[in-house]
Amino acid sequence: METRQLGKSEIRICPIVMGTWQAGKKMWAGIEDAETIAAIRAAFDEGVTTVDTAEVYGDGHSERIVHKALGDVRKEAVYATKVFANHLAYDQVFEACHRSLRNLHTDYIDLYQIHWPAGSFGTPEVPVEETMRALNELKKQGKIRAIGVSNFSRRQLEEAAQYGQIDSLQPPYSLFWRHVEKDAMPYCVDNGITILAYSSLAQGLLTGKFGPDHRFAKGDHRFKNRLFQGEAFERVQQALAELRDICGRLGLPMNQVALAWLIRQPMTCAIAGARNAEQARQNARAAEVNLTDSDLEMIDAAGRLVTDHLDDDPVMWKW
Repeated sequence: METRQLGKSEIRICPIVMGTWQAGKKMWAGIEDAETIAAIRAAFDEGVTTVDTAEVYGDGHSERIVHKALGDVRKEAVYATKVFANHLAYDQVFEACHRSLRNLHTDYIDLYQIHWPAGSFGTPEVPVEETMRALNELKKQGKIRAIGVSNFSRRQLEEAAQYGQIDSLQPPYSLFWRHVEKDAMPYCVDNGITILAYSSLAQGLLTGKFGPDHRFAKGDHRFKNRLFQGEAFERVQQALAELRDICGRLGLPMNQVALAWLIRQPMTCAIAGARNAEQARQNARAAEVNLTDSDLEMIDAAGRLVTDHLDDDPVMWKW
């Protein structure tokens, strides 16, 4: 698989990144460790050598699963993880990083990201200058190779960038959720910052498997996703009907079409999770899909049946 430069760093990442929120199990239903490990390894075998996790995914369980899947090929893999919003004071950043290093059984983290801005979810307000000071020191020590942020607005990204090199922004971004295009994307393009799109399949909607009568299993957080609710969900079903027609003409599964569209957007790579090995293989193969300009326009128009009617709230969930 081709690789791309991560921001201005020397790190090369894949256009499709293996996502592992589900590997933590917390807030998901029906996740089995053995299947998750097989999925991560199947993605790696398809050329997806970049994997994204976080300390908060199952309180470190996801990070430990990443090690179980890729520990024997660590030198060939790129690990990205995140420090949560409740650990952004100077000393806490070091403690969180060392926990993640232990969970991942590694001496270094390739990309270390601020998961949510300080103050999110009632967490303490910590100046981003203080957090960046800790991250810069970790980078100087060789514990991390690059710094990224997640769920930051353009204003927050610009502030963080005053205190050190930011190589990535991780926002929710898909055919059905495009707030980043109006906010931070122009800044990222101008400043060479990679966009790592999460929920790139709109938490499964863009697989085409969720019909109008779908009901989530107990414990699955997705019932709080705004795209699964009310008028937005009705528009999603209209857009999915359009996309099924497009995918039929292209002879491709919907997940590959949605991911192939996304990685053609400026500075953008797509994080895609998978429950099993076959899903991981299918996602990886999106990197091989060649869409024409006409294809991209049709796919874009289908997505706008949803996004043109959303408000300006950048948070996808009603938590």
